[in-house]
Amino acid sequence: MPVSRLVLVVLCSFMPAIAFAAATPGIAPSPIFGGFIQVVLALILVLAAIAASAWLLRRFATQIGSGGALRVLGGVMVGQRERLMLVEVGETWLIVGVAPGSVTAVHSMPRPPQSEQQVQAMVQQPKFAEWLKAAWQKRGGA
Repeated sequence: MPVSRLVLVVLCSFMPAIAFAAATPGIAPSPIFGGFIQVVLALILVLAAIAASAWLLRRFATQIGSGGALRVLGGVMVGQRERLMLVEVGETWLIVGVAPGSVTAVHSMPRPPQSEQQVQAMVQQPKFAEWLKAAWQKRGGA
């Protein structure tokens, strides 16, 4: 449920109590009720701050780690949860087996000299998300 709907539901749930308090002028407003609203609004504010920080972290985390010493050149699924990855570390290529809870070096070799053009061609290919966005816009999507 989006945060805005949650806020709307919480505020609307207090409408009958607020209307009752306004309709009965002889009864003083309860300090417990006011304190409860303050706690609920503070909780909503904290949850919104957590959601915003998670969104910012997810949005900018990919830009922080790019340009390091490691570069993933490719990968292939070999099982339901296992895959082989080709990783470049400096002038060495590593084939790494990745499974839940373990990473194992399968093979290492020096980087082939003619591979730089091939690697650049692989890296320069648009990612699937970019391709999908372009195709969606081409078809008249938002």
